Amino acid sequence: MLSDYKIIARVAKAHGKLGEVVAVPADGLPLLVNDNMTVAVVPPTLKGDRFHSVHVVSTTDAGQLLRLSGITQRGDAEHIVGRYLLARRDQLPADVELHDADALVGREVTDDALGPLGRIHEVLRGPANDVWVVRGPRGEALLPVVDVVVTQVPEEGPIQVHAPAGTEFSHVTDAGE
Repeated sequence: MLSDYKIIARVAKAHGKLGEVVAVPADGLPLLVNDNMTVAVVPPTLKGDRFHSVHVVSTTDAGQLLRLSGITQRGDAEHIVGRYLLARRDQLPADVELHDADALVGREVTDDALGPLGRIHEVLRGPANDVWVVRGPRGEALLPVVDVVVTQVPEEGPIQVHAPAGTEFSHVTDAGE
């Protein structure tokens, strides 16, 4: 089933003579490709395997240098540049949903002390952590996505948070909130 897989990286370029590639995270996710992970390359190439075992050679600021099974020459690597790597969700960290903006926008957020805060309107990417823009009846608040504020993201239902002391709400609300 397609929902069992998640796009985690994009192949940015071929590297070296032995078919290595540089992969960069997709959609603001952290680096998720791991040794011995099985990934699917999409869209698939006309020739060759669709699924590959991964060997992470190194991690740099530019992304991850990977060696994929079945890709042993630079020409093979060049054929998958621009394509995406999918991984089974059960191979990903449990907190991957904390970084998936597509899955988060629209989710309800409730605070332990304040009650319903509204819905996630936007996910801002920061160098240290993401920030959720939450809009609701109290207005708009910015919540840092750190362990003391967001402990888990359930598959369904509201996301329970511990808003930091002094969290301010602006006077912006979504229509229909």
